Amino acid sequence: MWLLAESTEAPTWIDMCFAWTLTIGRRGAGRDINPLRVEFRRPELNRRLYEKHFGCPVKFGVRRNKLIFRAEDVTQPFVTHNPELLELVAPQLEAELRQQLAGGSLKEQAKGILKRLLAGEKPRLEDVAAELRISARTLQRRLLEEGLTFHNLIEEARREMARHYLRQPSLELNETAYLLGYEDPNSFIRAFHQWEGTSPGEWRSSHLSTVH
Repeated sequence: MWLLAESTEAPTWIDMCFAWTLTIGRRGAGRDINPLRVEFRRPELNRRLYEKHFGCPVKFGVRRNKLIFRAEDVTQPFVTHNPELLELVAPQLEAELRQQLAGGSLKEQAKGILKRLLAGEKPRLEDVAAELRISARTLQRRLLEEGLTFHNLIEEARREMARHYLRQPSLELNETAYLLGYEDPNSFIRAFHQWEGTSPGEWRSSHLSTVH
């Protein structure tokens, strides 16, 4: 359901979102997941193509677009889920975030919340707004008043947390990528190079040598 849509969503957009959701589920679970059923509001078209891609029956001409999974599939943890790693880095991180959340602008408070929520996933605007006890629309408006977007804020939080994690010698780069909510280490490496103009490994080597 597209709650803020002002017109009927394009079929191509529905296809992309459903295909993306299925791909993320398969990569995250580390196995081949097929939905129980896919339903489209549109008239029937290319049924065999859709059934081949999604690996399940496809219905057309229904009231809502739906991608339906088995309950046991959607409750499986992603292969990157690592509670022991979170416990390892949590105490120091929580202390730093409490200090950041104690005062400061809305931007700093929102960024502090993002840093706490980032571990292993990508937070939503609604998640941060709920922590701040304001509506998502109000948070978005106030960020825009400061010349920010929610995406910019996430990237800023990720950049600062990347520096924090890379200073921890015990963390591998793939663990750092997971903690920052990246799907794979390569995505993290590309993003870090855009931020710092160097690779995470090179940045870590130079800064750890500086500390010691």
